[in-house]
Amino acid sequence: MSAAADARQAGARVEEVLDRLADSGDRAACAAAEELVRVLMEFYGAGLARITERLGAGSLAPLLDDDLVASLLTLHGLHPEDVHTRVERALRAAGAPVEPLGFDEATGVLRLRTAPATASGCGCGSGGTDATRGALEDALACFAPEVTGVDIETAAPPPPLLQIGTRPQTPARVP
Repeated sequence: MSAAADARQAGARVEEVLDRLADSGDRAACAAAEELVRVLMEFYGAGLARITERLGAGSLAPLLDDDLVASLLTLHGLHPEDVHTRVERALRAAGAPVEPLGFDEATGVLRLRTAPATASGCGCGSGGTDATRGALEDALACFAPEVTGVDIETAAPPPPLLQIGTRPQTPARVP
């Protein structure tokens, strides 16, 4: 299981437990649990901040390709790279043949285009888009959680190859 899945699973588990507490009707227990999560996040965030401060950006560089480390640094606002650099890192990590068209920071939507070589597919429209989207979303969740939506447009197919050949030979005329 990838770190992206682990991080999502842990987040979902926390939400599930908090929801169960909220459903129990015990508002005091629910508020205490939410406060506990907040305090622990602040505690671990402060520890990570101290580590990153003492190591410095140069020493962090080898760790930035690790999706779990990148996810934790980003979660606590400690990642030294800007969102556009982290999006590029996520695209490389996902191995998806896409090119970024733009990121709207206001909406969180990342626009991508499939690479022309993969856009042609089999003509049935399947082209692996669901697998590509899943890999992208997992990588983006770790490296650039600011991306809340992905729009993938299909690149135009390359123009057809024009075949140029010699004229057919006409048989010699017999008088």
